[in-house]
Amino acid sequence: MVHIVGAGSGDPELITVRGQRFLREADVVIYAGSLVNPELLKLCKPEAEIYNSAKMMLDEIIHVIVLADKAGKTTVRLHTGDPSIYGAIQEQMDALTKNGIEFDITPGVSSFLAAAASLKQEYTLPGITQTVIITRCSGRTPVPDTESLAQLAQHRTTLCIFLSVNMLSEIKNELLSAGLEETTPIAVVYKASWPNEEKIIRGRLNTIEEQVKASNIDRTAMIIVGQCLGATLEQYRKSNLYSPQFAHMFRKAES
Repeated sequence: MVHIVGAGSGDPELITVRGQRFLREADVVIYAGSLVNPELLKLCKPEAEIYNSAKMMLDEIIHVIVLADKAGKTTVRLHTGDPSIYGAIQEQMDALTKNGIEFDITPGVSSFLAAAASLKQEYTLPGITQTVIITRCSGRTPVPDTESLAQLAQHRTTLCIFLSVNMLSEIKNELLSAGLEETTPIAVVYKASWPNEEKIIRGRLNTIEEQVKASNIDRTAMIIVGQCLGATLEQYRKSNLYSPQFAHMFRKAES
């Protein structure tokens, strides 16, 4: 059996109870060494076989899992954040299916959610936006032209941009070309939720590049763009949910 587990955003306490249990029980653990907090490996039993997938090819990963499965061992494939977002798990799952190996998935706390918690920010403020777009810039993994930042930014939603902090100049230019103002709020959260390592930088499109450069951040950072950032009570609408004039199945409206 293989458990694909989301390790969470970095803080070892943000792994799920189920993921923690699977880690403790695993005979074999293959973890994303470039991103997963190694503190989580302290949950593993002493005799567990531990592999760093940052140094492995897909065939090597599957080979280790196949051998473990034949030996009746339980494997945990430990991914950063939530494995469904930029986790490259589909090709692994397809290979496991091809080899007749059973697997399940345990979700995790994604870095875009941990970043919101660190910023103490709601992404979906009434009157500002009710949509969050998760994306990344085109790099070694291409992004379709229809999903360019310039296209997405035209929706004026909250943008959460993964894996792109080293491309801030391009991000700024694309967002400006979409009509966003230079004063549009933007935040960069480095290692969201990691104890003693997290950094938060708030700025505007016209300032953020220099701010990030001065902080020596070039990877492992989430970029958030949108008017939700720092919006005041005067700028957004309060939710109807708690309004005395709003009725729903659990509460009558006041007259």
